[in-house]
Amino acid sequence: MLSSPTLNVITKAVHKAARGVVRDFGEVDKLQVSKKGAQNFVTNADLRTEKILVEELQHARPKYSFLTEESGIIEGEDKKNRFVIDPIDGTTNFIHAIPYISISIAWQKLNDKGEWESEVGVVYDPIHDELFAAERNNGAFMKNMRLRVSERKEDYLLSTSSPRKWREGNVKLDMLQRAVDFGAIVRCSGSAALDLAYVAAGRLDGTWYHRLSAWDMAAGALIVREAGGSVGAIEGGLESQERGSIVAANQHVFGKLQTLLKEAA
Repeated sequence: MLSSPTLNVITKAVHKAARGVVRDFGEVDKLQVSKKGAQNFVTNADLRTEKILVEELQHARPKYSFLTEESGIIEGEDKKNRFVIDPIDGTTNFIHAIPYISISIAWQKLNDKGEWESEVGVVYDPIHDELFAAERNNGAFMKNMRLRVSERKEDYLLSTSSPRKWREGNVKLDMLQRAVDFGAIVRCSGSAALDLAYVAAGRLDGTWYHRLSAWDMAAGALIVREAGGSVGAIEGGLESQERGSIVAANQHVFGKLQTLLKEAA
């Protein structure tokens, strides 16, 4: 079981913020579900959640910097350590009261090459009270259970984002078609961070996203790696945390999936 001081700090912050998320989730189910009616409510929920997380983490690590979905870069005295935060990953699910959302936080350090590396990652599902966590070189866990990616070699279950007209939909449709032709069952779940955690837990055999930001993948990618999975960019090599693509899967699926997605892209 993991128990580093920074992980404990993140876990405490996540659980405090999650109380409001669960309350807000119950309220959004009562709203008239329309783009105009629910969007402002969810935006406010995002902002409140982020505020709680930043305040809690700043109290414990006052010099650290931050990269958050809502506020962007928050410069601290310490430029070599930062928290990367997605307060509610899966806002479309939230708007429609679909219980597949997550809070994602990573602690990253700047290495000698000037690259950010995740040292601790936490993805928390507040609706089902499941916390997926990993520390670099110390494994990945959910509660007291060590996480391991699946060993499945066929009948793959994968997840990705749904194609949208304004999000390079044709590229995503081509990738989706390639995955189906590959023999996979494909879901569009709506939370990239939680999809990555599910890959680590063996619930999904793989996932891919054509474009993500650091807060979407920083924690989840570490959790997959520490659970024995492989993570990289669709184009090959390591995933980029600056609006980059990502593919993550078990060892049997990863190479084949990355290749066919690269061909489609």
